[in-house]
Amino acid sequence: MESRVNAENDEVAVELMNLTLNDGVSGEPSVQKFSFDELIAATDNFRSSSVLGQGGFGTVYKGYLPKQKSVAIKRLDPKGGQGTEEFIAEVKTLCKAKHENLVKLIGYCAEGEHKLLVYEYMQWGSVESHLFGRPLGKQLGVLDWNTRIKIALDVAKALKYLHVTMNPPYVYRDLKCSNILLEAGYKAKLSDFGFARIGPIGDKRLVTTRILGTYGYCAPDYINTGHLTFKSDIFSFGVVLLELISGRRAVDDSKPDDEKDLVSLARPIIRDRSRIKEIVDPLLEDKYPWRGLYQMIGIASFCLDVRPNMRPEIADIVNALQYVYSKGCKDQPESYSRFTRVRKRSTSAEKGKAKVTN
Repeated sequence: MESRVNAENDEVAVELMNLTLNDGVSGEPSVQKFSFDELIAATDNFRSSSVLGQGGFGTVYKGYLPKQKSVAIKRLDPKGGQGTEEFIAEVKTLCKAKHENLVKLIGYCAEGEHKLLVYEYMQWGSVESHLFGRPLGKQLGVLDWNTRIKIALDVAKALKYLHVTMNPPYVYRDLKCSNILLEAGYKAKLSDFGFARIGPIGDKRLVTTRILGTYGYCAPDYINTGHLTFKSDIFSFGVVLLELISGRRAVDDSKPDDEKDLVSLARPIIRDRSRIKEIVDPLLEDKYPWRGLYQMIGIASFCLDVRPNMRPEIADIVNALQYVYSKGCKDQPESYSRFTRVRKRSTSAEKGKAKVTN
């Protein structure tokens, strides 16, 4: 047992040593390597009052470093679900990724069995805490309609960067409200990249992988086949949109059986305009434009299509959300037909490619 643990620790050391940690401009390291003692000091020996959150992978603490203001330090539980492979993947991904809507990785510690990640501190917590009544969310008040659209747009921009701009492109694979963090002003950033992996490249349309993610957010095609595509993230994004619109959790075990799964609950409501209000967060108190609501629900519906090839491209989603956000709470002259037209063009182009291929 001990030899296996030592082998894993050696693997971490070698992998991280081989990473290109220079930013390519100044020659300065893009991430720092911290000692375990430094992070003990930063968190006052991982004091319980410093805990920001806890999950299956470990605990996140608020810490203070001499040359930083505040930081978030994720200490991985050796018995948790995030192993050596995911730890290395997270460091690798965030060393390469630089975008305003991705949480910045400041550094890491890989010392014996201790594996920790140091991130910029996001002072307004997670979207989950705001939507579902955690203490921080209650303190800051209800997210208004425009803020919810802005959060969705920020997340879509982050996904567009991962899917389109990064080389090689990445599938995020664990999109959910607890992984969307907010800084002051409600700027949203994606965090937690342990499940991210390189996506299909060139002529490949999918990659086959073990199934990872969170129940309630994973695309059914990914669960059933293990085939991971960029459209897997699009389905998860649709679930997040439903959560932003409804104020309901993707899966809520406190509800009756027929209301536990948000996507299953929402599908018949989405198809019937006369019932749309049933899915809207009552905390919004009718302070939203009806046409803007139809547009957001339309986008979510397209993202949640059970046929992955019919889900929209992330670039089209960004364009659609920019349009909805630009209108804000004003009365809008168009319904979500604008997005439908964009999607139809993309779908027609896909069908054209398929004919040529066949």
